[in-house]
Amino acid sequence: MCGAGHCIAFIDGASSGNPGPSAYAYLIMRGESVLRGAGYLGQGTNNYAEYQALLHCLRRAIRLGCKSIRVYSDSQLLVRQILGEYRVRDPRLKRLREEALELISRFQSFEIKHIPRELNPDANRLAAKVLSKILREKEDRVDG
Repeated sequence: MCGAGHCIAFIDGASSGNPGPSAYAYLIMRGESVLRGAGYLGQGTNNYAEYQALLHCLRRAIRLGCKSIRVYSDSQLLVRQILGEYRVRDPRLKRLREEALELISRFQSFEIKHIPRELNPDANRLAAKVLSKILREKEDRVDG
């Protein structure tokens, strides 16, 4: 799976509406361990949620002591913006990209790869689970 200090991660961001309630999720594999993280972000776009997934993942990987990391994302936009292949026009996303690049600089080695959504089911399911819980709670408050 992953050697000492090397981590593999899968990330996903989700938004119900664009913008709408948003969530992020990540899975980090280090050695035999799989660490999961997910959370609610409030109102945001899908692209915002994707960036938040990357940022939360990178922060956790640094705390875990990952020296190198390979990140898989089903967001082609995020991957291409991080790699510098696409320009970032949105000022909010520009700031998030800058923050991501600063975190990335702390790794000895960093790779990010785009994968089809079907190859990212665990992170996708985790982000969707957070969103559906929040939407159910909102519905319960409205109905109650």
